[in-house]
Amino acid sequence: MTRIALGIEYDGTDFRGWQTQQDGVRTVQECLEMALSKVANHPVAVVCAGRTDAGVHGTGQVVHFDSDAPREMKSWIMGGNTNLPYDITIRWATPVSDDFHARFSAMSRRYRYVIYNHSRPPALYRNQVTWNHRPLNIEAMRAAANLLEGSHDFTSYRSVHCQAKSPHKTLHSLKLYEHGKVIVIEAHANAFLMHMVRNMAGVLMTIGAGKQSPQWAAEVLAAKDRRVGAATAHPYGLYLVEIEYPEEFSLPKEPLGPLWLPDRLDAG
Repeated sequence: MTRIALGIEYDGTDFRGWQTQQDGVRTVQECLEMALSKVANHPVAVVCAGRTDAGVHGTGQVVHFDSDAPREMKSWIMGGNTNLPYDITIRWATPVSDDFHARFSAMSRRYRYVIYNHSRPPALYRNQVTWNHRPLNIEAMRAAANLLEGSHDFTSYRSVHCQAKSPHKTLHSLKLYEHGKVIVIEAHANAFLMHMVRNMAGVLMTIGAGKQSPQWAAEVLAAKDRRVGAATAHPYGLYLVEIEYPEEFSLPKEPLGPLWLPDRLDAG
């Protein structure tokens, strides 16, 4: 048996999230496993680095699976993509050691939340960005974001349905960038809670619109109560863009995405 890691990109618009559910529910995992099973000529089960919700996109998702099928890496890529729907792409494939695990070997995850800040809604990217018609004060949002960095109890920023054993996470960085009329919130942490990025985005947009002061972000955090925060931001603008692993696994490096954004953004 060979363990293989894949880099996956997908448009989450028409999926009910990553994880396989009951029959008739379209998920990324189900479509990927069906495609890989055709290439392998045997059932394939994949393990992902981080499950994403309905409507959420991925440019840097990583999965692993085991197979005894004698296939070259390019066959997994080309054959997999041939059998995948239009909204999922395998970006790369590489053999890894048996001790590699897409989820448990990961050191950190990075998400980007993309906001189109304009008085008129977009037509072409309506499912790839979150539209906010109110002018947003990015400096106020940055000041608030700085208060959330570090190791904290993020109870106020997780879904009431979150099943994580602990609300304590380490947010390595929470940065905001401008790219024309687009504002990007980039969150880098050891791990994330359910809806954590979307709830932080909701708080930051409320502050950016002038409805609360930057200090409110810290007050919400200290309350340890989801009810005191802002509404959960829409899923459309959220992207899982990078999973960080130890160098020993030598996984390929790809641009963070989405592809119409620069790989490394200017902090301004």
